[in-house]
Amino acid sequence: MQLAQFLDFEAIRPNLVAPNKRALLQQLAQLASQRLGIEPTAIVASVAERERLASTGFGNGVAIPHGKIGGLAQIYCLAARLAEPINYKAVDGQPVDLVFFLLSPPDAGAEHLKALAAISRVIRHAPTLEKLRGARSRDAFVAVLMGVDERDAA
Repeated sequence: MQLAQFLDFEAIRPNLVAPNKRALLQQLAQLASQRLGIEPTAIVASVAERERLASTGFGNGVAIPHGKIGGLAQIYCLAARLAEPINYKAVDGQPVDLVFFLLSPPDAGAEHLKALAAISRVIRHAPTLEKLRGARSRDAFVAVLMGVDERDAA
């Protein structure tokens, strides 16, 4: 699965300001709500439920908060680079500055895992993370991510 299949490039935020994890999740849920027409409280509840199981801060300054949302027709993701890193209680204890917010229909088990794997390919590649951190515009951020799809397709 390629990022372009589920990432909302128009919703990318290359300089998002969030003082803490809770505010970040609420802002991302609000943005996803506007794009999807789904109640933001339902999105926050699903993602917060997943966070209670274990932090989705996967290390290297990256978090992938995710949840299953009833009424969602297909997998949806938005991405953000935070203006300032925040404490996210990540597995490596490092603050988070790159976020991939992934939402899936309740019955999209295998597709949800494929989307997580596609995001994982991004976050395991240190040069890509460096380029994302240097991207100051949505277009620059998108160009880096499209480069990942091209690299993976080759």
